[in-house]
Amino acid sequence: MKLRSIRLNPHQLLILVFSIFIILGTLLLKLPFSTTHSISWVDAFFTATSAMTVTGLVVMDTAETYTLFGEIVIMSLIQLGGLGIMSFALLIFMMLGKKIGLKERLLIQQALNQTSLEGIVKLVKNLFIFSFVIEFIAMVFLAFRWVPEFGWGKGIYYSIFHAISAFNNAGFALWSDSLMRYVGDPIINIGITFLFIIGGIGFSVLSDLWYKKSFRKLSLHSKLMIVGTLIINLFAMFFIFVLEYSNPNTLGPLSTGDKIWASYFQAVTPRTAGFNTIDIGSLNESTISLFLLLMFVGAGSASTGGGIKLTTFVVILLSVITFLKGKHEIVVARRSIADSFIFKSLAISTISLVFVFAAVFILNITEKAPFLMILFEVISAFGTVGLSMGLTGDLSVIGKIVIIIVMFVGKLGPLTLAFSLAKPEKAKIRYPNEDILTG
Repeated sequence: MKLRSIRLNPHQLLILVFSIFIILGTLLLKLPFSTTHSISWVDAFFTATSAMTVTGLVVMDTAETYTLFGEIVIMSLIQLGGLGIMSFALLIFMMLGKKIGLKERLLIQQALNQTSLEGIVKLVKNLFIFSFVIEFIAMVFLAFRWVPEFGWGKGIYYSIFHAISAFNNAGFALWSDSLMRYVGDPIINIGITFLFIIGGIGFSVLSDLWYKKSFRKLSLHSKLMIVGTLIINLFAMFFIFVLEYSNPNTLGPLSTGDKIWASYFQAVTPRTAGFNTIDIGSLNESTISLFLLLMFVGAGSASTGGGIKLTTFVVILLSVITFLKGKHEIVVARRSIADSFIFKSLAISTISLVFVFAAVFILNITEKAPFLMILFEVISAFGTVGLSMGLTGDLSVIGKIVIIIVMFVGKLGPLTLAFSLAKPEKAKIRYPNEDILTG
């Protein structure tokens, strides 16, 4: 199929391709030999969307519901969704020796959320090299824990499945309690969190680190992502440790060492990872509030994670600080940030908030659940996180469809959907300014 023959803009084509693979995944999961018992079309569609959008929300237990074939389908959708369908298409084009045209580069630019076409093909090559090497190393690392426990066959399979799920920030686990049984296990804590932190920091940053090897020489985006990730993770870990220290249903019964491991794991997992080692539904409301912020912010651009993105959040914060200081230009590390990026960050945040509000409003009508539980579910779906307070399995059909839409928009991004529907036109006339009262 020649991409040039399709009269769709990159945003529309990206949505179309994603939709096709979700439908294909739904059909595969509905096959009799994909499940241990019959499941509804809505549940198959929900699972396929959750896997393809690397969210991790499940309406039924993955290990008990799906056969080995079904789990492999889910794992394949996770890999496709995490690294990007268009990235795989570009890889096939390169392997066949095909010329990579402007249309294909525009699609990759949109899929990886890049600001320029320069270096797109090189970025995709690095993406696959880094991804497969990191997943393989992590698989071997995790095998040291699971092979002795389950034997070679099952141990290697569990290591592969969770390495792919973690690196792509999917959050799918082969236990009904996620990873709660390994709350104090160093290998699982280090291996799984390493994967989703690396996957969530963004391929642009990884490529930048690989070639420049010096923090001082990194791009401004890479510096903001690295420093921002470190600060927000330490901040979250400290507050989770303090807020949940005496909670008898979470950190309370654990030893001091396990409390630290659990605080660390839960601090980094809301950044779109979806795994958990303590019961999320038993967290204090203060901790849940912190989780809501972390999930909404999400991971980095051009990463396997979702959310409005950390750099978007940082740009908005810097805009506020700059305004309060009476300055007219955002300057970070001797670099100024263009107004276009500020407007884009505001647009992403505003559209996201409106979309989340609309989804919460609908679910408050259709679902019999507390407001906080519904809000948590929606933001988790929008940020493609996959954490749940226990509502997912009890959703009505309408509720499942709403969450499916939220996961889809959360993965592709609200601006992608907006640009696919809008027809932007360049203004040919400039009008005089006039002040309005604000604040």
